[in-house]
Amino acid sequence: MRLLTAHLLFFVCITPVVSQEKAPAAFDRLTFHKAPKALAKGAVTADWPRFLGASDDATSTEKPLLVEWPASGPTPVWEVRKGEGYASPGIVGDRLVMFHRLEGDEMAECLQPETGKRFWTYKYPVEYRDRYGYSNGPRASPVIDGGLVYLHGVTAWMTCLDLKTGKLIWKRDLAKDFGIPQYFFGKGSNPLIADDLVIINVGGSEERCVVALDKKTGKTKWIAKDAWGASYASPILATMHGRKTCLVFTGGESRPAVGGLLVLDAATGEKLARFPWRADLYESANAVSPVYLGDNRVFLSECYGVGGVVLEFDQQFKPKVLWKKPDFNIHWMAPIFHEGHLYGAAGRHQQGGEMVCVEVATGKEKWRERVAWTENLGGRELNLEAFRCSLLQADGHFLCLSEFGSLLWLDLSPKGFKILAKKQLFFSPQAWTLPALSRGLLYVMQNEFDRFGSHPARMICYDLRGK
Repeated sequence: MRLLTAHLLFFVCITPVVSQEKAPAAFDRLTFHKAPKALAKGAVTADWPRFLGASDDATSTEKPLLVEWPASGPTPVWEVRKGEGYASPGIVGDRLVMFHRLEGDEMAECLQPETGKRFWTYKYPVEYRDRYGYSNGPRASPVIDGGLVYLHGVTAWMTCLDLKTGKLIWKRDLAKDFGIPQYFFGKGSNPLIADDLVIINVGGSEERCVVALDKKTGKTKWIAKDAWGASYASPILATMHGRKTCLVFTGGESRPAVGGLLVLDAATGEKLARFPWRADLYESANAVSPVYLGDNRVFLSECYGVGGVVLEFDQQFKPKVLWKKPDFNIHWMAPIFHEGHLYGAAGRHQQGGEMVCVEVATGKEKWRERVAWTENLGGRELNLEAFRCSLLQADGHFLCLSEFGSLLWLDLSPKGFKILAKKQLFFSPQAWTLPALSRGLLYVMQNEFDRFGSHPARMICYDLRGK
């Protein structure tokens, strides 16, 4: 990865525009296809309030879900043309918030989940150009908590809105307040709510690595100082030895390349542990959220050299390495921990993507396979793969979204994998956004132009409600 000399990143005066509607209304970028089926009697449903879902592990309690699809695939309910960005939507109750960049503005739109109709819009101008040619829109997903929406923009502009109305509650220019540099790809770490705090891996100057803000006012409550900068991994909460901790996997653009896991007291920011884990390469960046395995154990992974590791913390929070596995090198999507095993897509590069199953207790690799198949698209037989896919676990199976828009239901176990259903939703690169699942509806982000269907970037709602 070369550092380009020509780049642009600066803030302009933020003048928000808020459009409020008493009832949701259709708008010009919305296409409605078909109303979803009614929920099954006794259906279990859940919100999806933030990236990785309500439990921060890409696992949903929803059931029953439609596992067997017709040849046409799952039924689309509605779609909305979107702008730039890689953010997943946040969903609570009858409100869905999408966050993207459209026509020069970072924009939050609150939609009705079953119809796509819009309640309100909040937007503000932003100036950012990705140095490496990736999207110029937000990477961090909306976080919904206690009737409020938290947005972390690509330039580290932090905004808190009222979920019902879109009214601005508070905002902060974190780049200015904490001296945050651009880093490789803009700001990408999702905020974390811990009781009355919003915790953010800012990676600012003067070693202001992690900060906590009052979630109702935006005022700074604590700062955890460390030389390790901001990564693209999102922090998570974990209770270890009876103490609520915040696990922050740091490490972005820096010379020398440094970073690793910080274990912080979630209430005070006290640094309880520090474990270096980062490839010794300038172009490396930590992007996979930590996975809490229970019993005071944490899994970390990166894709540039050191790979995966499982740590166990004693009562003094001293880490012990249980095992290392350099080839369990996951690029950005946190693996799923299920029944004593980790399942994830290893590989730094697209063509090297492989599904891997690892036994947590021993680090033993159970299997490693390329999830591949042949698909007829546009009259051409194409060899497709899951590549560096995203995984979501629900109703006893795994939903897999490939980085080119293939959606699959998979059975994953220590014995291997089986494709239960598959459909090429679109053929578009950079489908790197984890889908969101709520009330039997699946929300998928197509981030680039569809090469076969000629569709621009969009969010599509699919009906996965089972009987």
